[in-house]
Amino acid sequence: MKLIKRNIIPLLCILLLTFVFYHVEEISDKIATSLEKNPEVIVNDANTYKKEEDFIFVQNTTDFIPLSYNDILNIYYTITNSGYKTFTFYCPSEYKDCTKDVETISGDPETLTYINNFVHPFNSFSNIQTSISESGEINIDINYLYTEEEKEIVTKKVNEIYNQVITKDMSDYDKIKAIHDYIVDNSKYDVERNDKDDSKYISYKAYGPLIEGYATCSGYTDAMALFLEKMGIKNFKVATELMQKDISGHVWNAVFLDNKWLHLDLTWDDPVSEDGKDYLQHKYFLISSKELEKADKGEVVVTDHIFSERIYPELKK
Repeated sequence: MKLIKRNIIPLLCILLLTFVFYHVEEISDKIATSLEKNPEVIVNDANTYKKEEDFIFVQNTTDFIPLSYNDILNIYYTITNSGYKTFTFYCPSEYKDCTKDVETISGDPETLTYINNFVHPFNSFSNIQTSISESGEINIDINYLYTEEEKEIVTKKVNEIYNQVITKDMSDYDKIKAIHDYIVDNSKYDVERNDKDDSKYISYKAYGPLIEGYATCSGYTDAMALFLEKMGIKNFKVATELMQKDISGHVWNAVFLDNKWLHLDLTWDDPVSEDGKDYLQHKYFLISSKELEKADKGEVVVTDHIFSERIYPELKK
């Protein structure tokens, strides 16, 4: 029995070596292919604030293996739009500029702001960090703008206002006007935050105008966006193109109504007056890009509404 065992072991080794010799190329290819494959990307369920709509600049994706710059943009949009706090994906070997393009996008605050403007306000981030390993692993960590407590308080207020001013017989146009007028009538522009970049009010979020009665442009825009989302009306936020010199940042709403995209700017419809009185205007209420350009050339010349048609082609004149 011992003699049989001694003979079998060398025989098995010879057979194994023979197999490897005649199949060495096939085995090498399989090992190489296995090593080149990226680890599986783990995709969790999105939160309740995810938008299902796609836009021209960014779209939702289910493919997290990027092969182009636009693929990376769509990944950043999808993970933000889904409310993920962390996410990991991998650059494939065939996409030679992948890590370079990730660095370009993640290192450009303006591009990240544009991506942020297409998501639900409660999924907008205050900070997003990207780390890139030598192996092509991309790790993203997101800190969101609204706390859970703020979301709960603001949602309750949105529902309260909606039930107060909206009736079933209203058209979408009338509903938007009713909410526009309510927000403008019940809030003031936070001059202190604008002048000193500091304020006792959380005016840069929807919490400011809806709960405290004070807002900056981002607060007005978020508040309006929350109602548009509740109404099921497609919308996004428009930001001033910061490449323009001597122009401060501004943000307002874009609304898809009656098969066309229109501008809606509550900030400029709630002007800061010299006499201290509150005024309600409709100068920037659901107007086209051509009408916006005309309105900006009025008695007071406005330069805040210069936006990139590359980012917002829906709003092309």
